[in-house]
This record gives sequence, C-alpha cells and structure tokens, in this order.
Amino acid sequence: MVPGSILFICKSGEIVDAEITVIGAGVIGLAIAEKVTEEYNNVFLIEKHETFGQETSSRNSEVIHAGIYYPEGSLKSKLCIEGKWLLYEYCKKHDIPYKNCGKLIVATSAEEIPVIEGIRENALRNGVDDLTVLNREQVAVLEPNIYALKAIFSPSTGIIDTHSLMKRFETRILNNGGQIVYRSEVTGIKKIEKGYEITLLDADNKYFCFTSRIVINSGGLTSDKVSEMAGIRDERLKIHFCKGEYFRINPPKNKLINRLVYPVPHHNMEGIGIHVTVDMGGGVKLGPDVTYLDSNIYDYRISQSKQEAFWRSVSKFLPFLGYDDISPEMAGIRPKIQKAGEPIRDFYIMEETKNGYPGFINLIGMESPGLTSSIAIANYILTLIRN
Repeated sequence: MVPGSILFICKSGEIVDAEITVIGAGVIGLAIAEKVTEEYNNVFLIEKHETFGQETSSRNSEVIHAGIYYPEGSLKSKLCIEGKWLLYEYCKKHDIPYKNCGKLIVATSAEEIPVIEGIRENALRNGVDDLTVLNREQVAVLEPNIYALKAIFSPSTGIIDTHSLMKRFETRILNNGGQIVYRSEVTGIKKIEKGYEITLLDADNKYFCFTSRIVINSGGLTSDKVSEMAGIRDERLKIHFCKGEYFRINPPKNKLINRLVYPVPHHNMEGIGIHVTVDMGGGVKLGPDVTYLDSNIYDYRISQSKQEAFWRSVSKFLPFLGYDDISPEMAGIRPKIQKAGEPIRDFYIMEETKNGYPGFINLIGMESPGLTSSIAIANYILTLIRN
C-alpha cells in the first residue's frame, strides 16, 4: 500500500514512530530506501509529489557514466566507478532495460587533441583503464557519419530506462516492508532526545507529525532547505538551480548515430558540452546546455531561440545535420552547490554528528553522476547508518 498521507500524532516522547526516514523519492532516495529496508524495519520514504522521480531524476540524459571526468579521490569519482558496475548488475538481475552502447569523446580541432589526452590521463588516475584512443579512420569504423580528428572510446558507458529502474526500486521497498508516503511535503524538522520530529503537509492541506530515529535528506533541488529545517545552516551548501535544455534529432537522421558522442568538456567542468545521447527507444537527444537560473524557480520551458546555438555546437562533429533537423525536446534542472564559473564541487554526503545533529544524514548537490552512482550511494549510506 502506498498511502497519500500518514496519521501520526506529534509526540516528542520516549518512543519513535520510524526507525529511518528518507526524504525525497528521486532515484537516489529510492535506492537508499530499498537498501535500508533490507536490514531495518519501520522505514518511511517521504515524497511531496504524487509519485517518484518527478524532478531531476526524470529530466536527464539517462546515461550510465564511466567515471572519466571527476577529480581524483572525489566521492563523484569513487561512487560513479563503483556504481556503474552495480547498476549494470542490477539491470541484468531485475530486467531493467539498458544498453551498454559506449561513448566517443571527440576532438574536432588540433587545439582539442591535447585535451583528449588529458581526459584519458585523468581517467587512468581514477581507475578507468578501459579507454581507447582512436584516430580518424578508427572513429569512422564505429561512427562513419561523425567528424573527429581523434577520439576516446569508453566501452563502459551506457544508457538506461530510468523510469523502469525507479519503479523496480519502489516495488522492492514495498516488498521489503517499507512505507512510501506520496503527496506529503516536509515542512519542519525538530531535533528531539531520541531522533527527530518531522512535520508534513499532505494533499488535503493537513499537518501531521511523526518521529524518526534517523533522517536521510535526499531532497534533491530542495535538499538545502530540508537541511536548514533541521537547523543546519551553511551558505556553502546552498543549492543553485542550473537549467539544461535538450533538442532532439528528427527522423530519419536520428538513425545515423549509434553511440553517445561528446565534445571535449567546458572549463571547470561546469558542463561537459552539448552532447549526443541515444535513448532506449531509438531517439537521439542533443544537450544539455548550461544556464544558471537567477532564482530557484522550476522553469522547464524550452527556448526555441536556442536552436541555432545547439545546431552550431554539434555540427562541428555531426556534419550531416541541418538546422531544421532538430527540434525542442525537454528541460531539466541540476542541483549544483557551486556557483556559475566556480570549480566543480563534490557530492556533499555527511552524517551530521559533528554539527550537533546525530542521526541526520545530508545528501546535497547530488547532480550527475547521481543516477550512475545511486546504488553505490545507497551502500555508502547504509555503512554510515551501521557506524
């Protein structure tokens, strides 16, 4: 049963209602809830929307990343590389649609060739040792319709049906005895002697409270606000909404690409460039671009005016593509904790005892490679709980 609300009475007393509460049913929150319900009873997953994955988790490229770009020793690097193999294994075990199609990172000018070499060196430091550097002729064998002077081929990159993955997580949470509470927004968190008192506002505009020994904040785009509700205020953890828009390649030219194709990444890894992503249905997306929003508003509008910029960006390596061969697809928002122009920041995953909040676990800035890392993140959180 997946209730729309829960009917607990506020009581900051000796007994707690839940052992563990996960806030946010995106792909990471779902993965965490599935993992902890394997070992713990009285686990609740709270989601403000009517179902799972309504924000970042359903508006992305659906790529299983190899772990190529991230800084050496970072959680993003470690959890991505560990997570991709766990995700492929999970897909095979539970019949989740996926495709291990591989990816090309292409240099289209002499100036970009040294960047290609630098990417490969960074990947090797991270432990990604399956990359191959290809010359122009070798690229043409894999993708005869693209232009590249040189490229890196990543065989462990792939794509996944994210909705099917999240649905499987949901099913397993319920089968494990967990409870999922949709259409209920967390409006308050209060530290009490044996855990936390959580206040919810349900779809009928009624407030309900319950208590939980452990709280896991996987609130995605509002994770900083959830943290502040508990009393943890840190300007360095402020979420900045970063919008990414996508265009699609119209038929029949979508059939001319079989793999993911990426340009060399932007400075500071603010974005990895407008790239080409195939999907499970045979479609091909271009994007996302990078636009920091002035305020944290949910702006999913697509700008038709960006069509020329998208076309010019990818025509460097897709010479067959005409201006009218692309059309608007969708937009998503990334929860970044670095401001525009700042260096890439790592995932913030922290059990907050040192800040005076034992049993409160924060996950903030969970952008890419969050999908790829989701099962590895869940294992990481389980270890924090055990300890």
